[in-house]
Amino acid sequence: MSDSIRSASAVGTGANANLRAAAIVITAFAAFSGTDALVKLLSAEFRVPQVTFLITLAALLLVSGRAVFTRRLGELVPRQPGLALIRALLLAGDTLLIHYAFAALPLAEAYVLAFLSPVLVAILAFVFLGERLSLIGWLGVGLGFAGVAVALRPGAGALNLGHMAAIGSALLFALSLALLRKTKSEESDDALVATMLVMLTVTAFIVAMATGGFDAIGPGALLVAVLAGFLLYVGHALLVRAFRIGDASVVAAFQYSQIVWGCLYGAVLFGAPIETYTIVGGVIIIFSGWLVLK
Repeated sequence: MSDSIRSASAVGTGANANLRAAAIVITAFAAFSGTDALVKLLSAEFRVPQVTFLITLAALLLVSGRAVFTRRLGELVPRQPGLALIRALLLAGDTLLIHYAFAALPLAEAYVLAFLSPVLVAILAFVFLGERLSLIGWLGVGLGFAGVAVALRPGAGALNLGHMAAIGSALLFALSLALLRKTKSEESDDALVATMLVMLTVTAFIVAMATGGFDAIGPGALLVAVLAGFLLYVGHALLVRAFRIGDASVVAAFQYSQIVWGCLYGAVLFGAPIETYTIVGGVIIIFSGWLVLK
């Protein structure tokens, strides 16, 4: 058993553990938002399935290369293969559904529905894991979702398959997060990440081949894809670690921070203005995270 797993087993899920997990997961969602920004950058030149495949493949090669370099290749094989495979399938389905939602809906509406995940995780953790948020914690989860709605100001159009896909994506992502709390302490973090990346790589390849194949890619774009893959790997590795340390219902609430990171990346990379509504929503989200940790 690695030192990191031993330390995680000894930490427990008290207030200090939740605070540490919150810091880790905020960094994870910063990495995910960086990946999303680079996906947007590459998607201006290449089809989304090809971009997804390249980034996921880069992340898989990175985690595999690290395992070879550190002589821990055996840690990529999950000790709970059934659970790891189920989680990987959930995340693959989540990715397909959210991509469909992004194509069928305005981004604001898709994001708001996707950010139902923390609420769903809190409910799933209560029902299946026996975790109980305080009344203030539940208020924080609900307030965080309200903050996202304020920041994104979704429209009020008629419901369609895109809305259902976004809700389905939130549910699958929530289930995948709840499963992380069921993994044994002996399970390697890299095994969980590698299993998920293998599934996503295969899925993205199939979708790419079914939607036009692959275009030639230059060294500059390839470098961007590798950087995005690195951020994807870091994000998932930190996400797994955070959910192994802290309570699922507490840690999941910090997914709302992703909208703040997304706005910052948008301003830096694309010159997108940060509006007053975004700032107000961000303040509400930060306050909600503080409530959840109470």
